[in-house]
Amino acid sequence: MAISRSIMMEDVTELQSYLAVPRDITLIAHRNPDGDALGSALGLRLYLEKKGHFVKIVMPSESPNIFAYLPHFYDVIVFDLRHDDARSALKEADCIFCLDFNGLDRVDKLGATIQASEAVKVLIDHHLDPEPFVDHMFSDTEASSTCELVYNFIEDMGDANLVDEKIGECLFTGLITDTGSFKYNTRPNTYNVAAKLKIAGVDDYKLNDTISNSLKPKNLKLLGHCLANRMEIMEDYGAAYIYLTKKDYSDFNIQRGDTEGIVNYMLMIKSIKVAAFITQQPSIVKISLRSKGDISVQKIASENFNGGGHKNASGGAQYGSLTDILDKFKRIIPDYLPKIEA
Repeated sequence: MAISRSIMMEDVTELQSYLAVPRDITLIAHRNPDGDALGSALGLRLYLEKKGHFVKIVMPSESPNIFAYLPHFYDVIVFDLRHDDARSALKEADCIFCLDFNGLDRVDKLGATIQASEAVKVLIDHHLDPEPFVDHMFSDTEASSTCELVYNFIEDMGDANLVDEKIGECLFTGLITDTGSFKYNTRPNTYNVAAKLKIAGVDDYKLNDTISNSLKPKNLKLLGHCLANRMEIMEDYGAAYIYLTKKDYSDFNIQRGDTEGIVNYMLMIKSIKVAAFITQQPSIVKISLRSKGDISVQKIASENFNGGGHKNASGGAQYGSLTDILDKFKRIIPDYLPKIEA
C-alpha cells in the first residue's frame, strides 16, 4: 500500500532541518543496478551537492555501460571491486540514502554495514512491502520509478528550481527504463514529472535514442537466438518463457546489461499474458517476470522464486538446475492463469 503524501511531509520537515548544514552523505542502490537505480542515485547526488553536501555513491555490483552517459557514472564505488572503500563510505556517512530497494537483502553483504550504522537512514523506493530499517521512509508503490519519487522529494524539499538539465537527464533515465518508454507502470504524476524535467532542459528524444539504439551486433544476434531457439509458448495458458544456458553466456559473450529488455518481446504476442526470462548463472538460476493487465507476477515471484518487485514486473532466483526451474515454472503457471478454452 502506498504511503500517503501527508505522512511523507512529516519526514520532509525533519530532513529539511537536518540537511540545512553540510553532511557527509552516502547513496546506495540495489545489486545489479538498472536505469532507475543509477538515475535516482546520480540525480540525487547532483541535487545534494548543490545544497553543499559531500556525497558518495556505492553500488554492490557494476552497472551496465549503456548508462555511461550519466554524469559521475565512473565515480560510483563498486563493492565487488572495492570492498574497503564501499564499507568506509557507509561507515563514515552522517546520512545514508537507500534508493530503489525495499530490504537489506537487496544490497547483499553491505546490508549488515547499513544495519549497524548510526547514520540517519532515508529510504526512497517504490517496491512493495518496504522493511522498517530506516529513520525516514518515502515509499509509494504506485510510482513508476524511484526517479519519479526523487523528483517529488526534491520538490517537497522546496528545491524544484535546482533541477537542471543534468539532474533531469538522470531522473528521466529512470522514468524511461522503468516504464518501458512509458508503456507500463505510469500514472498522471509520472507524466507531470516528465513534463517538468523537459522544461528543465531534458532532450527526451536524444535520451531515448541513447538508451534504445546503442546495441552491438552481438545483442541482435543474441535476441535472434533467444526468439528462434530458446522461446517456448504455453498456448493453453497464455504464457511464454525464454531461457539461456551457461553455454549461451559463453557463446555470445554475454555481459552485464546485454539481456536487458529481452523478456518484453514475448508480451508483443497478443495471446501472451505472462512472460519469463530464465537464465542459468554460475551458482543460481535467475528469473525475470513480466505481465499484462491485472496479473501479478510479483505474487508468482514471491511465492515461488524468493523474489518480488511490482505487479507487472518482478524477478527472483533459486538454487537448482536450469531444467528443474523450467519445469517448476511450467508446473505452477496453471495456478495463476486460467486455461484458455478452445
